[in-house]
Amino acid sequence: MSAHARTVSGALRTEPPTVLDDEAVETILEHGSLELVGRLPSASNASFLATTTLDGVELACVYKPIAGERPLWDFPDGNLAGREYAARLISQASGFDVVPPTVLRDGRFGSGMCQRWVETELEQSLIDVVATDFDEPGWLVVLEAEDHRGDPVFLVHADDERLRDMAVFDSVINNADRKGGHVLLEPPGEDVVVSDNRTSLWGCDHGVTLHHEDKLRTVLWGWGGEPLRDEDVDRISALVLALDAELGRRLAPHLTRRELDALTARALILRSGDAMPLPTERWPVIPWPPF
Repeated sequence: MSAHARTVSGALRTEPPTVLDDEAVETILEHGSLELVGRLPSASNASFLATTTLDGVELACVYKPIAGERPLWDFPDGNLAGREYAARLISQASGFDVVPPTVLRDGRFGSGMCQRWVETELEQSLIDVVATDFDEPGWLVVLEAEDHRGDPVFLVHADDERLRDMAVFDSVINNADRKGGHVLLEPPGEDVVVSDNRTSLWGCDHGVTLHHEDKLRTVLWGWGGEPLRDEDVDRISALVLALDAELGRRLAPHLTRRELDALTARALILRSGDAMPLPTERWPVIPWPPF
């Protein structure tokens, strides 16, 4: 292993970091030697912490084999790995940039999704449950509920522009499972530096997305009904154009024609409505559990 590489344990190195852009990361993920470290026990489908190494550079990653997916009655077409990969393609083509580098590749248990592992700031959270007397500026209330003792609490999230990017992205891809635990706040790299070495916000677990029926379930409802920002409109417009070109062709093996048409329709409706969606009473709008 290169002295520049981040180890899975997070051990520090004394040499200067290796700087990798997304293309380099995806090359390592796709073509590097994949070694499993252990299973992630909290995942509902078979998911493994792994490392992938190419030309002396090692990256930590998550490997989710298709063979380990549990069938879902409401997502009968394709597979979760393909939807996770599709979410990454959409994130990149639109400019939302909220999904870590993700590829499809073979591993010990067959073909599956491989995504760069994101080290998180465990002491920081942009989504929380607080007492109802909480009055800190910069936070938005999503709902009022009761804790295990029956005391009233608020589910809140930060009024953060990066989080808002994710909320718009989720509306576009019809994310049915944006839990708080699927929002990852990553500090600057120490050994292997990716992107621009700033604190980054990433979303993970996009396997239940892109259904043709409305299924948006998220903890990020704080901007519901607010006008879209100019950058939201620009990104949605870029997506619409891309879907009619190379992106549409790359998504076709992973989504049905009906799902692709619904994706385009959602983007156009969101752009023409010029506002963030509001919760509906037609289906549960908060994932459970929310974290």
